[in-house]
Amino acid sequence: MKIAIGNDHIGIELKQVIIDELIKRNIEVIDCGTDNADRTDYPIFAEKVANLVSSGAVEKGIIMCGTGVGISIAANKVNGIRCVCCSESYSAMLSRQHNNTNMLALGSRVVGKEVARMIVNAWLDAVYEGDRHQRRIDLISEIETKQKRKI
Repeated sequence: MKIAIGNDHIGIELKQVIIDELIKRNIEVIDCGTDNADRTDYPIFAEKVANLVSSGAVEKGIIMCGTGVGISIAANKVNGIRCVCCSESYSAMLSRQHNNTNMLALGSRVVGKEVARMIVNAWLDAVYEGDRHQRRIDLISEIETKQKRKI
């Protein structure tokens, strides 16, 4: 499996924790930055990771900013992305099982290192259940298609 990871200046420290966790799982990591503490804008990194996921270049993406909220909103603007912002493991697991999320957003000012590891592992271990949930995924895709036609 190949996962892209990205962050703004606030997420640098947590990013390395997540990269280490992914490497332990023998997952190839594509680091989309940033790599320094200079103030930057999270939408840049959300888009980089989301484009890799949307294109199929990677299977999943993990992104971080201060709360995880802004970066998840930006990622969800890319067609085909279903990014969930989580601060606990249960929602991360259900987001994969029911919503087939392909991106995970974390708030580095919200979750500590150990909780972040737990969230990532719950999200990665969960399997999409399909069945009744697929109808809802299809409805989400229809909304996306309708919005593209408006532009």
